[in-house]
Amino acid sequence: MKELIHIRPADAAAQSAQEKQHLLLARLAEIPSLIVALSGGADSAYLAWAAHEALGARALSVTALSPSYSAHDRAIVEQFVNKLGMRHEFIETHEMDNPAYRANAADRCYFCKDELFSALDELAHERGFAAVAYGVNADDTLDFRPGHRAATEHQVLAPLLDVGLPKSEIRLLSQSAGLPTWDRPASACLASRLPYGTEVTAERLGLVERGEAALRALGFRQFRLRLHDRLARVEISPEEMPRALSPEMAAAMADRLKAVGFTYVALDLEGYRQGSVNEALSPVGQRSAKAAQGT
Repeated sequence: MKELIHIRPADAAAQSAQEKQHLLLARLAEIPSLIVALSGGADSAYLAWAAHEALGARALSVTALSPSYSAHDRAIVEQFVNKLGMRHEFIETHEMDNPAYRANAADRCYFCKDELFSALDELAHERGFAAVAYGVNADDTLDFRPGHRAATEHQVLAPLLDVGLPKSEIRLLSQSAGLPTWDRPASACLASRLPYGTEVTAERLGLVERGEAALRALGFRQFRLRLHDRLARVEISPEEMPRALSPEMAAAMADRLKAVGFTYVALDLEGYRQGSVNEALSPVGQRSAKAAQGT
């Protein structure tokens, strides 16, 4: 049965990445049993690996499937868990049933994570797991992330944050451990591609997914497709921007994206950046959003 477990934050500034990993594994080993929320990104994959190393069969990684989770991400997870031979399950979540989630206000992520952690709490209770953990890292507290509030309310453990691991060290340690996710580009749910106030629907999520699959097929690695009605605003990483700006590639991008259902295609000249949808919030909206997050 899930119980309240306290993990003491580490003095991160005085420790190397390897020392933090040693502490992480030691602390995970003290937990009787653990469910890890595995999205397939570098952070959650590293945490799943660490829990598998520390707890073996007493750790279970769980991935939630919903219209906001892409088939590409599911394939990444399947390859990852098969390679490592860890315990893993897919479950379904139903955040789309919640009008507050579909409304897509600035705190949308709170309702998504509340649904996820409710489902994991129920699974932990049914299976007798002592705790649930997720892969928030030391850098994530610098950005607006309403899901943190849901994690706190559900008493979800944050082992990577507690030992002070930032994204750069997680990638370094993942590479040392031979994890295929060590250099995976940052990822987020498909709903994050919709501007705040645009209702989250299965149709819109499917359009974004098809559009990003088309960009991936063209060889792009780090990008986002932001949906504005039937306009696709494409953000490409600075390293890949020269290729995107070539006349031939620009034409290919337009053709592919119109073929999957977009009417207009625009290339964002500022390039890829995480959380660009937050740029549309006014200073007052940003303060309200941070208040909703609880920070």
